[in-house]
Amino acid sequence: MAKLPNFYTRVYDFVQSIPRGYVVTYGQIAVLLGSPRAARAVGYALRGLPSESDVPWWRVINAKGETSIQRRSVVAADLQCALLEHEKVNFKKGRVDLKIFQWWPK
Repeated sequence: MAKLPNFYTRVYDFVQSIPRGYVVTYGQIAVLLGSPRAARAVGYALRGLPSESDVPWWRVINAKGETSIQRRSVVAADLQCALLEHEKVNFKKGRVDLKIFQWWPK
């Protein structure tokens, strides 16, 4: 019998599928992975990524359209904003317009 991937692996696989120029929320990932109360676990998974990882963690933001890492590190929050802006995701007053930039898989 094949071993099922753990939750963190499923988070990483999902985040890998987010197209350039779009964002998703922590809670959205949790819901789409079948664990609607696991938004915080999604954040823990992304926080635990090794620095050399190619998982585009910066495409995951909170439900308000803001970066959630700003409380932990201004440098990391600035990096996340810069990476998103490089992908043409615009911030207005510190927020991304989720009506425009939020991605929903088909």
